[in-house]
Amino acid sequence: MIPFSILDLSPVVEGGTVAQSLANSRRLAQEAEAQGYRRVWLAEHHGMRGIASAATSLVIQHVAAGTKSIRVGAGGIMLPNHSPLVIAEQFGTLEALFPGRIDLGLGRAPGTDMLTARALRRNMEASAENFPQDVVDLLALLGPVQPNQKIVAVPGADSNVPVWLLGSSHYSAHLAGMLGLPFAFASHFAPDMLLSALQIYRERFQPSQYLDKPQVMVGVMGVAAETDEEGRYHFTSMQQSFVALRRGAPTAFPPPVESMEGLWSEQEKIMVEHTLQYAVVGGPDTARDQIARFLDLTKADELIISMPVFDMEARLKSVRLFAEARAALAA
Repeated sequence: MIPFSILDLSPVVEGGTVAQSLANSRRLAQEAEAQGYRRVWLAEHHGMRGIASAATSLVIQHVAAGTKSIRVGAGGIMLPNHSPLVIAEQFGTLEALFPGRIDLGLGRAPGTDMLTARALRRNMEASAENFPQDVVDLLALLGPVQPNQKIVAVPGADSNVPVWLLGSSHYSAHLAGMLGLPFAFASHFAPDMLLSALQIYRERFQPSQYLDKPQVMVGVMGVAAETDEEGRYHFTSMQQSFVALRRGAPTAFPPPVESMEGLWSEQEKIMVEHTLQYAVVGGPDTARDQIARFLDLTKADELIISMPVFDMEARLKSVRLFAEARAALAA
């Protein structure tokens, strides 16, 4: 059975604090480690009241320091927001602190609204256009020092931190295939190009020093609970969060509600349900069956699950139930 991993945004819940969110991220990773997950990734977002992982490298360090064996990484670093040299130094440092446990997923989007993106990037167009070259430069900075190399990342050089490309469209599928890198598709919030992007990546993959064959990770939103009803109840937090985001007014992560009636328009309901069409929500049997169908559809090599649950104990239970679902699928 393929490995399961977790994507964590360090959610800041209503009435909670950033400190509590970061402590919860560590607890989540510890539970994931105990349950046999392969990796926990943190995501770079900026200016979001409900997300505490903006300083992603620092949160990775915090989580990795609280665990012993599980891989910890970025899912991802939005590279156009940063100098490749700075990222090489940060992840070279992380690799020195936690040898063999650090991953670096790279995205091309800003991870925020356009106004905040301008504050981060300074030059929006040049940053996005330079993405392929920035990836190549970063790979070189993380690799062995070459003769006459003028710029060396210290730490970073020869750390060989595994680099993934992340995408929600065809762009990074093409680039990951061309560079021979592993590819993770953001199907947890961008379902429309999933299958075509995976086809492009697999067809255009060129064996490299990093991989000899394509390696695909796919994402889902997931809430596993004791019953289908309980799962749907907890999932209303994510539905409310998406409605607020689409309205341009993101909030702290809201508590679940008994019904979404009156909280979204019919158009918003259609939009959210379309966006989250691959979400795995329900009791153990439902979660197992939905995962099986999704993996059969994508033929993925790894599944990464984002678990948007307001209550921390319910979130930890979801981690355990998904691990049990994986074991049942492997049996």
